[in-house]
Amino acid sequence: MQRKIFRTSDGAALSYISIGQGKPIVMLHGWSQSAEQFKYQIPVFAEHYHVIAVDLRGHGESEKVSFGYRVSRLSKDIQELISTLQLEKPHLLGHSMKCSLIWSYLDLFGLNEIDRLVLVDQSPLVISRSHWDAQEIAESGAVLTAEQLNTAVHALENGNALEVTRNLLTSMVTPAMSKEQFEWIVECNQRLPRAIAAMLLYNHAHMDWRDQIVRIRKPTLIITGRKSIIPWTSQVWINQSIPHSELEIFEAAEGGGHFMFIENPEKFNRRVLQFLSRSPEANQEKHTAGLDTLIRN
Repeated sequence: MQRKIFRTSDGAALSYISIGQGKPIVMLHGWSQSAEQFKYQIPVFAEHYHVIAVDLRGHGESEKVSFGYRVSRLSKDIQELISTLQLEKPHLLGHSMKCSLIWSYLDLFGLNEIDRLVLVDQSPLVISRSHWDAQEIAESGAVLTAEQLNTAVHALENGNALEVTRNLLTSMVTPAMSKEQFEWIVECNQRLPRAIAAMLLYNHAHMDWRDQIVRIRKPTLIITGRKSIIPWTSQVWINQSIPHSELEIFEAAEGGGHFMFIENPEKFNRRVLQFLSRSPEANQEKHTAGLDTLIRN
């Protein structure tokens, strides 16, 4: 797949894949991963769309600059890329932390120049607060305390980085994932220097996006896994908060971990393409039917 280079306004060279023709879809990988994580999606989506899959600054084949590792700067990078490539109302697909990037993008630059959203498995907030009850923790999707985050960041910065990375990634996949696939994910993860990974994780984990999520008025597909590290209950909250949104939960037997698009690419690809191809009216009907199902259950 052809790679190109885009240079941001602050001088970071970003590598991205560009393939296919038609309506653009910008694909944004998760924390410490790369555009390669979408290797099962890019050629399939490119049969229908112009696919742009970006290595965010410091990740994958992009330049390892020493600055700009904040969610807000990463969202600015994507805004500049969309503008430079003159992409007309692209779809945005983000996995994990890059859902936060999408929420930051919408917060800073608005909704008007984006068409549809695909949000893959990210909590609205990563760190819980000590006074919260179980319901608020479940709805926010908080998976760490402040102390646990500090411990993880310290370990990434000070010598235990590979062990911490492996343990974290192990919690994100199902036992059915092959050893070869897992090692490939670890290898992609290691391309981001661990000190930078720690810096970015710290910034990302402190962002609370709930006030932005409830303001989204774009057709949105939310995808999660029943056995993901991200509590699926938080994805139900996102679904209920965004009008005309849809929710797809991968069950454990369907590869329903954090990397469901790697463990079960056939279902993932089919579901995303189905959502993107439907009319807005049909998406609204799907959303209503989905809420009725949740209420009955």
